[in-house]
Amino acid sequence: MFFSGISDEAGQDIAAQIRAHRELGWTWLELRVVDGVNITQLTDADFDAVYGAVTDAGMGVSCFSSAIANWARPITGDFAVDEADLARAMPRMHRFGTPFIRVMSYPNDTDNPVDEAVWRKESIRRMQQLARMAEDGGVTLVHENCSGWGGLSAENSNILLREVDSPALKVVYDTGNPVTYGQDAWDYYQTVLQDIVYVHIKDAVKIDGEDHYCMCGDGDGRVREVVADLLGRGYDGGFSIEPHLAAVIHTGQKADSADALYQSYTAYGRRLMEIVASI
Repeated sequence: MFFSGISDEAGQDIAAQIRAHRELGWTWLELRVVDGVNITQLTDADFDAVYGAVTDAGMGVSCFSSAIANWARPITGDFAVDEADLARAMPRMHRFGTPFIRVMSYPNDTDNPVDEAVWRKESIRRMQQLARMAEDGGVTLVHENCSGWGGLSAENSNILLREVDSPALKVVYDTGNPVTYGQDAWDYYQTVLQDIVYVHIKDAVKIDGEDHYCMCGDGDGRVREVVADLLGRGYDGGFSIEPHLAAVIHTGQKADSADALYQSYTAYGRRLMEIVASI
């Protein structure tokens, strides 16, 4: 088992992201956004700079947290954008020795929604194509229980993986997302357990229909129970934090200050280490 984290939640620049992980004593980062640009979409020169900074620090990258099929890319969008992202990502993953790239499974179009049957069929078709690319490229897509057809329920997640039927498609389980989507966190976890290869640690409570993110273990995401169950089963993968405390970075929400963002991230990491130590 190892610790990691979606490092842009510690700071926008790669130096701050590395510094936070060094302070925590962690050697793994999950790269998503650097200076406002997703890791899959950086220019080659900017990626080279990130690669140099991370490797010079003696650190590795556990996962690329891509925008493929995510909340901002509805099922009616241009699939070529996702194919291009994955094609660009795979050689970069190989340079880092990174096995996983996070994906979702396409939300419906809120402005021009398609029928559920169409949504399901097209989501599966697209994921089949992406999984074939991942197989050929020697990487693994990890599907997050978030925005998209496969995240509507644990059953949908299982259907997606069964229909795609590829060793290159597995599950990254996010402990906080069932709270957001009105699902039972423990039931969801148990239903997709057989395909979990990586875990995002987030926690929240619903108050008057709104998400309120909190320290891991303090919300309704059943973080302690999930971590304990996984460790009891011999899980040796990553626990990657995504605090959402000072800001929800991927939505463009900004923290009050860079220091507030950084401190919330390191405090969250220490809390997770305390939970694991207590288990």
